[in-house]
Amino acid sequence: MTATLPPALVLAAGLGTRLRPLTFCRAKAAVPVAGVPLICRHLTWLAARGVRDVVINLHHRPDSIAGVVGDGAAWGCRVRYSWERVLLGSAGGPRRALPLLNDRFFLINGDTLCDIDLRDLLNAHLSRNARVTLAVTPNPAPQRYGGVLADADGWVKKFTRAGDPRDPAHFVGVQVADASVFETLPDGDPAASIGGLYDTLLSHPGQIATHHIAGRFHDIGTTADYLETTRAVADDQTRSTVPCGLRNVVHPSARLERSVLWNDVTVGAGCVVTDCILADGVRLVDGTRLNRQAVVQLPRPPEEATALPGATRTGDLLVVPI
Repeated sequence: MTATLPPALVLAAGLGTRLRPLTFCRAKAAVPVAGVPLICRHLTWLAARGVRDVVINLHHRPDSIAGVVGDGAAWGCRVRYSWERVLLGSAGGPRRALPLLNDRFFLINGDTLCDIDLRDLLNAHLSRNARVTLAVTPNPAPQRYGGVLADADGWVKKFTRAGDPRDPAHFVGVQVADASVFETLPDGDPAASIGGLYDTLLSHPGQIATHHIAGRFHDIGTTADYLETTRAVADDQTRSTVPCGLRNVVHPSARLERSVLWNDVTVGAGCVVTDCILADGVRLVDGTRLNRQAVVQLPRPPEEATALPGATRTGDLLVVPI
């Protein structure tokens, strides 16, 4: 039996602005990936790797996470919540959650999926006496992602912006950190890790290490990323529709191709839906034709909805190009 590992904090409080309009309906960590909420996939993975104590920080649409996860018993772990009235960021969030954690913990970004051997990551962290250890891979898209520059011994020298020509490694959103790193921050003040606290740590050598991993990871930053990740996780490129969602009603004459349906979706007669995302409660009238669009039901859309590029409103539906 796998020995219990240190607790994990899953960062799930963010607004998910790049994933709009989907995050008008759910928190980013609650969006379904091949029919299973992302946060539930995190919990299944953490429990399978030996983590039994998990903290999730919450701010945006907290009900969409807590209502699904509960106390975590269904996934074989104990789940507690760190509530943020004000969004505290990638360093301020962990600072707020410290009373629920140990002197060392895993820190998981709630918007990525990857399968990492957490024990190997922890052992690398301990053997080097680092204060933070980041799991990294070769950068899959240097023009899109910022990166991590490290010396020959794997100690981080600099965090880079997208497009840096020096071939930086890519941080995959999983790390192990000592609580002491965050204790210096005032509780309740927003703060960033990369681009803030961690950059300050780099003024002293031997603080932040890298740990190279093999294997694939999935980013769910944008609607296009989400659609690609859902297909990859479903691992069935031949199906016309990723099997996703509950209580959906699709007319036999409708044609769905490479699209994702959430819950309580109705697709009328003669509809043609290609490479689309239909979120909770969406109802398409007969004859609707959609191609590479995300559709959400918003009886009273937030003001930000009208500012999304290409967004159109039809009744209570908001349609945004992917």
